[in-house]
Amino acid sequence: MLELGQGAAAAPATDLIKDVSEATFMAEVVDASMTTPVIVDFWAPWCGPCKTLGPALEAAVTAAGGAVTMAKVNVDENQGIAGQLRVQSIPTVYAFWQGQPVDGFQGALPASEIEAFVAKVVETSGGEMPEGGLEEALAAAEEMLVEGHAMDAGETFAAILEQDTDNIAAFAGLARANIAMGALDQAEAVLNGAPAAFADAPEVEAAHAQLALARQAENAGPVAELRAQVEADPDNHQARLDLAQALHAADEVEAAVNELLELFRRDREWNDGAAKAQLFTVFEALKPNDPVVLNGRRKLSSMIFA
Repeated sequence: MLELGQGAAAAPATDLIKDVSEATFMAEVVDASMTTPVIVDFWAPWCGPCKTLGPALEAAVTAAGGAVTMAKVNVDENQGIAGQLRVQSIPTVYAFWQGQPVDGFQGALPASEIEAFVAKVVETSGGEMPEGGLEEALAAAEEMLVEGHAMDAGETFAAILEQDTDNIAAFAGLARANIAMGALDQAEAVLNGAPAAFADAPEVEAAHAQLALARQAENAGPVAELRAQVEADPDNHQARLDLAQALHAADEVEAAVNELLELFRRDREWNDGAAKAQLFTVFEALKPNDPVVLNGRRKLSSMIFA
């Protein structure tokens, strides 16, 4: 699970950030730095400060939008290159430009100083930091999450929050990353820690809905058994609701919505309007333009106003 400012040194998920070994150091760092500066992060899995610095540095590099790249060197596995560069403690960070180290620092730094360091490296090469750098980092984190790299996405969202503590998209993204990893209690803690002014923000409401559905999935019954119960007794409303929850847990979202619509059609007032409430939870968890949402809302509206 991921908390603010905490992460793990997992494999990088973007082309801007790469794991580098002694065999690839010359090509990925020295040669690559002839055209684009490369920031090298020397770390180890057992290093506590590395777990804070790494994600924050990755976020700052991602925010630079390609003006700089990053190489991660595990010193336990690459002691030779660490020795050549006289790395005596970790984390140690070097910036390479045109084949030579031009700047660096040791130890974990605040996010503001990391951002300033990256900007200085970019300026050294004659480049410029792009506008909207955090938006670039957010987009990269969202892509990581879509591709299944929940840990990497969570680290990037957490690092963004270190630079912008009121970034509601990063709060919601960090919660969704924890949900994807199954760390539901941590996801709830993240959402509860969001600024009160953003409690009704669509991103936060969507994350709350996803969390509610994830908790339901933990107790979802077997789809086949529940379907058999509904087929045997179509008016067994509880079985149909349970079936819808089980279908959603199995990623059969459209089928879940159809069962809920059928439950609403049969008895919209049952269990204090449970069918409608569950439909709204499913809709909120999805993107507003998702075809399942658009079709589901249209069908629900036609029933309500028929």
